[in-house]
Amino acid sequence: MDNAILQLFPLDRRDFWRQTASCQENVQEIRLRAGRPVVIHKDGREVFLTEEGLFTDNLRLAHLAEQEELEGLLQHICHYSIYAFEEELRQGYITVSGGHRVGGSGQAVPGAGGQLHTIKNIAFINIRIAHQVRGAGDTVLPRLYREGGLKSTLILSPPGCGKTTLLRDLIRQISDGNRFGPGMTVGVVDERSEIAGSFCGRPQNDVGMRTDVLDACPKALGMMMLLRAMSPQVICIDELGSREELEALKCAAACGCRILATAHGESVEDAGRRFGEGQAALRQLFQTFLLMGKEDGKCVVKKIVG
Repeated sequence: MDNAILQLFPLDRRDFWRQTASCQENVQEIRLRAGRPVVIHKDGREVFLTEEGLFTDNLRLAHLAEQEELEGLLQHICHYSIYAFEEELRQGYITVSGGHRVGGSGQAVPGAGGQLHTIKNIAFINIRIAHQVRGAGDTVLPRLYREGGLKSTLILSPPGCGKTTLLRDLIRQISDGNRFGPGMTVGVVDERSEIAGSFCGRPQNDVGMRTDVLDACPKALGMMMLLRAMSPQVICIDELGSREELEALKCAAACGCRILATAHGESVEDAGRRFGEGQAALRQLFQTFLLMGKEDGKCVVKKIVG
């Protein structure tokens, strides 16, 4: 997979972005705001870029992004046809080759029936760099199996603690098979294109040889579609967030599927309150809970329940 983020930028700006691209494995986000300093989230902290594109902690030396710079970047990412990417912009982001996600914000343009038509005059861009960490699930994988069978598992985490990275690697290992269990057919509903990082329908991340991905589809709808069309043994989603999605997961479980999902939360009790279900209801659906957080600035699994 080609992850070279230098290709995201117009030719006449690549010298400026060269050092950032050379440190791609350590960069999580690139944030550009018109008239404000460019901010790089690197190794868990913020740094700025000088006018030469070099890293600096000195705000006084920081390069200020210009509106024309953002417009040129967006035009390049859209292959100089923003109209062709209108549907993606309506969702607020574009997934590009390599699985990276480019989010934009600016002036909302209302459409018929109170729906959003598109976003124009984009003055804020956030490039989220895709990272596939092979082996991220190695330490927890044994706890997901019982006598060779996969247990339905919910990963709970505050934002920014690596739950999607962990989920992606677990999907890969469950799909390919591992020393704890044979390979299984996995169905992934990737509503925001963050798990598989699909580009034109094809995953840019390795999510395993037996994995089928439904990209950019609402999770509740997508789960039912996969159940009817692809006969998955495992259903996977990222950021379980509504009662409707929870009900779809229950339908999948009733069909005999194992469930692998993530949600925001710091404990099983916290997650139960968020869905109005209570801890007991979640424990009926999931046998294992992975609780994530940060220690010394690093994303870790702090506790395994079940």
